[in-house]
Amino acid sequence: MAAKQKILIVDDDSNIAELISLYLTKECYDTRTAGDGETALEMIRAYAPDLILLDLMLPGMDGYQVCREVRAHQSTPIIMLSAKGEVFDKVLGLELGADDYMEKPFDPKELVARVKAVLRRSRAAAAADAGAGADKIVRFPDLVINLTNYSVTFEGRPVDMPPKELELLYFLASQPNRVFTREQLLDNIWGYEYIGDTRTVDVHIKRIREKLSDGTSWRIATIWGIGYKFETSGAE
Repeated sequence: MAAKQKILIVDDDSNIAELISLYLTKECYDTRTAGDGETALEMIRAYAPDLILLDLMLPGMDGYQVCREVRAHQSTPIIMLSAKGEVFDKVLGLELGADDYMEKPFDPKELVARVKAVLRRSRAAAAADAGAGADKIVRFPDLVINLTNYSVTFEGRPVDMPPKELELLYFLASQPNRVFTREQLLDNIWGYEYIGDTRTVDVHIKRIREKLSDGTSWRIATIWGIGYKFETSGAE
């Protein structure tokens, strides 16, 4: 029998944490809870969860800082939870490396669906890493994107990218000159649709562009009203 996937719920509201735990336990997940950021980091090291549900408004160390600390060392999927509804809060969470962002109050059934989707995407990426070799590397004269070991090299220098940024860049670059809608990119990179919210793609494209200027033979082009494409004169 396969081991249960482990989910750490980080929320200072014990009622919400218990409700989430109840729904996830019914779906055969193993859950633990933490009420503050410091405890969460300790439990992440000891419990090694497969996914983290992370509230932003925590006593002491907030969810943003917890996300920074986690992303400095590992790529465990993170779904941020927050009562804040401002675009800035969502954008910041995604920029820090969160895989998804849900606003409170939320439907527990939708949360479970998103947990399953993020975990499916994580498993698929891990399986691809385990089974793939050189075919998961895209090369251009000044750019190398390696999905096997999650590394990017631009003009001979390594570029630090969170997993989702790298996966988005690889997906576009591995199919040069093909136009993708934001919805298609959401479905292929995140594994499901964001219920009409395509700003997630724009945020990640913006971050990639901040790290990579246009290359000698390529650029990430915006197709207004549609989406994006990796425009190039040809890969090596």
